[in-house]
Amino acid sequence: MRTAIAYVSYSGNTEETAELIQQKLYARGIQVDMHRIGIDQPIHPSQYDVLFLGTFTWENGSTPDEVKDFVLEIGYKPDNVAVFGTGDTQFGGDDLFCKAVDKLVTFYESKWGGLKIEQSPRGSQEYVIDNWLKGVLQHARHIA
Repeated sequence: MRTAIAYVSYSGNTEETAELIQQKLYARGIQVDMHRIGIDQPIHPSQYDVLFLGTFTWENGSTPDEVKDFVLEIGYKPDNVAVFGTGDTQFGGDDLFCKAVDKLVTFYESKWGGLKIEQSPRGSQEYVIDNWLKGVLQHARHIA
């Protein structure tokens, strides 16, 4: 199985989540290409079994401009996108928490629910990542 993790991060929380996902994929013997949105060269989702797309939620529930540019750069809606993101309930409460994740899951009509991490993925939230990743990989293997 071949995967890519494309992400944008300002505070480092989304990057840390991407790196944890990468480590967990490597531990399962899965190939992973990392892509920093807005920095690295464009990627082609069709080259991967799963494209993990990581974002944070900006301002009043907005998706960052870099992610919007990435979506346009791809030029189509691949059916292999699994979305994850970080957020902070102290800014906007539950209604806006990781709203960018929800928007991208809907936009891509993702087969998987989005992974939402409160600030840093450390501690008990690693368990949340494990469960989400297990579900994504189980379904991805059935369709690969």
